[in-house]
Amino acid sequence: MLDVSDLHQYYGGSHILRGVSLAARPGEVTALLGRNGVGKTTLLRCLMGLVPARSGAVAWSGERLDGRRPEERVARGFGYVPQGREIFPRLTVEENLRVGAATRTSDAIPPSIGELFPALKAMRSRRGGDLSGGQQQQLAIGRALMGAPKLLILDEPTEGIQPSIIEEIGRVIRRLAKEQGLAVLLVEQYYDFAKRLADTYAVMSRGEIVASGPASAMDARDVRALITL
Repeated sequence: MLDVSDLHQYYGGSHILRGVSLAARPGEVTALLGRNGVGKTTLLRCLMGLVPARSGAVAWSGERLDGRRPEERVARGFGYVPQGREIFPRLTVEENLRVGAATRTSDAIPPSIGELFPALKAMRSRRGGDLSGGQQQQLAIGRALMGAPKLLILDEPTEGIQPSIIEEIGRVIRRLAKEQGLAVLLVEQYYDFAKRLADTYAVMSRGEIVASGPASAMDARDVRALITL
């Protein structure tokens, strides 16, 4: 599993992450909630090695990943879907997907991608920039899955997406966790979406985890009060 222990990070003199500890287990969705600016994206960038943590540990299946480059973490099973999707607008759907296979010996697109996202299968030759926001989000998830991850990290996958696509993305996330056994770390502000998917949850405020537990214990009023701290 993913085991994050006492992670600290600074930007200049600002203490952004303050002793963050959390876990994400295979076959489960861990939802991380919090308002904008509390350090959620910085945490994910630290997990991926895009930003070095000042102190603390990130481990996967018992292996410490401190100092490992992003591509090394991907090779060990990390898949990352950044906020804002960040697909390549001038590349086709198929070309965008193949980019996600950079750490594999083959860039062949597995049939499972088309099964999860039928719209992408029908649009393989269309440029990424011509897709709707929801279709681009599906493409970003599909690109991450091309690396055959064991841990899928999703940063605000519902942002700017129409409700019907949100529901479809939710079904895919649940299927990836429950049927394929992925560990999923879901950063989200949409409480109802997180509540439906999560097995466990954590709330971040001012760079700290201020509440966590099983999803069955999530309470909308309490979580929203914590998010506004």
